[in-house]
Amino acid sequence: EESYESYAAEHAALLQGLRERAQLVASTLNGLPGIHTQPAAGAMYLFPTIVLPAGAVREAERRNISPDTFYCMSLLEETGIVVVPGSGFGQRDGTFHLRTTFLPQAEEMAQVAERFAKFHNEFMEKYE
Repeated sequence: EESYESYAAEHAALLQGLRERAQLVASTLNGLPGIHTQPAAGAMYLFPTIVLPAGAVREAERRNISPDTFYCMSLLEETGIVVVPGSGFGQRDGTFHLRTTFLPQAEEMAQVAERFAKFHNEFMEKYE
């Protein structure tokens, strides 16, 4: 079919772009203190574990919300970045996670990663 070559090229470029963005987000997250994530494997999101400082856990309890929700809401309020708290997915007690996608275009994703890293470092310092 005439259009197959064009389709195959577009498909390959799309998958390569997703792969590169997934690697960018995973390496950014894994480079931050208290965050660890596995590489994306067939999904368009990452589900990192986050170790929150005791001060953040206490502040979340004071506000009557889960610590990961507190982190995610703070991230949204301060940066405009939307992630989903892991508590909505049934995480083990005492562990915290968040779910993030890597769907923005590469140029935007690099900026998002920078804003995320800046927020995270400031949050950890504030609540340590």
